[in-house]
Amino acid sequence: MAELIIEGGRRLSGRVAVEGNKNAALPLLAACLLTSDTCELRNVPPIRDVAVMLDLLRSLGAEVEHVDRSTLRITCRDIRASEPDPRLVGRLRGSVLLLGALLGRTGRAMIAAPGGDFAARRSITVHLRALQKMGAVLVDRPSGHCLEAPDGLRGASMYLLEASVTGTETALLAAAQARGTTEIRNAACEPHVAELCVFLQSMGARVEGIGTSTIRIEPPARLGGAVHTLRGDYIEAASWAVVGAVTGGDVEVTGVYAEDLEPIAAVLAEMRLEFELEDQRFAVGPSTLVGARRITTGLWPGFPSDIVSLVTVLATQASGQTLVHDWLYELRLFALEQLSAMRADLFLCDPHRIIVSGPTRLRGRLLDSRDIRSGMALIAAALAADGQSTLTEVETVERGYGDLVERLRSLGAEVERRED
Repeated sequence: MAELIIEGGRRLSGRVAVEGNKNAALPLLAACLLTSDTCELRNVPPIRDVAVMLDLLRSLGAEVEHVDRSTLRITCRDIRASEPDPRLVGRLRGSVLLLGALLGRTGRAMIAAPGGDFAARRSITVHLRALQKMGAVLVDRPSGHCLEAPDGLRGASMYLLEASVTGTETALLAAAQARGTTEIRNAACEPHVAELCVFLQSMGARVEGIGTSTIRIEPPARLGGAVHTLRGDYIEAASWAVVGAVTGGDVEVTGVYAEDLEPIAAVLAEMRLEFELEDQRFAVGPSTLVGARRITTGLWPGFPSDIVSLVTVLATQASGQTLVHDWLYELRLFALEQLSAMRADLFLCDPHRIIVSGPTRLRGRLLDSRDIRSGMALIAAALAADGQSTLTEVETVERGYGDLVERLRSLGAEVERRED
């Protein structure tokens, strides 16, 4: 394991170019299993989660070629197995996406309990119900999940009990090789779900309702290879913007669409953050921040839970109170209790709500990274704090942010990565 040593109190400035959306990369990689032709993905983020997914594909028989730093060619000509490496599955929540892809390609899929952030609290019931609607049968196993569809999957009409992003993506991946048309209602509408739909279209599927809560997909007789360039990661873009804002700096983020950032930018505007937003450019400058009174997460296009931790840190530097309400996850806010030891004025009401009063001058301390987003938020807090902080298990943050140390240094941060 490695730790990140952070010297706080420095105003950051400079430019950061975001890479492809992590949450789009994983389902697109899983989609490559649906065809024996070669698929080419461009602007793929070189992060740990992507590396694990590539190892999972290799364990199933895929050939992976790195054309350059962010371009991959993947050929799944022969799929030798229907059970991904359990050790790798335990490291990646996104491995659940292989269920739908493998069922569609091989008629069988067995997967261990997916890992990643908050693994014990994230159910895959939505995924399993969607696959059963298409004719998959659950097979009893001592552990993990096993499904079979010996006669192939068939198109179905279904309503998802939860607008789950990965649940919707699992249903889409399976439906792309089912017989007949599938209609998915109460589907997730996030940009990365729409991006998967566009990729499946490029492979030959007919997809209607992209970006809406009702998606219809009609598969072709055979899916072919496709070339796709990933959209910029709007969560990463917002993260770097907050890192700049919390230190009172000037940071310009490039490579992301304004419409993807709109739900986040609307909240930042309520906090009176000075910024400019246009396609491919998001620039923040020194601001006199105020509390936003209440920030509530929501299904897209609501405020995304993935940015809750970072905006909570930003609220510690804002005048007045901010109530942050994340009703999606129980554990995300618990990681931020560490801010209290940095002299932040916090009151954790319950697992879903936290009240932040500011502004407060933070001080450095030992911090531990429990998930990707709260880890990045704690780095932001440490950069704004007086003195030195040490963040343990920085690999957790590197799962979602490529070249983390180099990019922090490019903005003027004084950081050092040390192996523990």
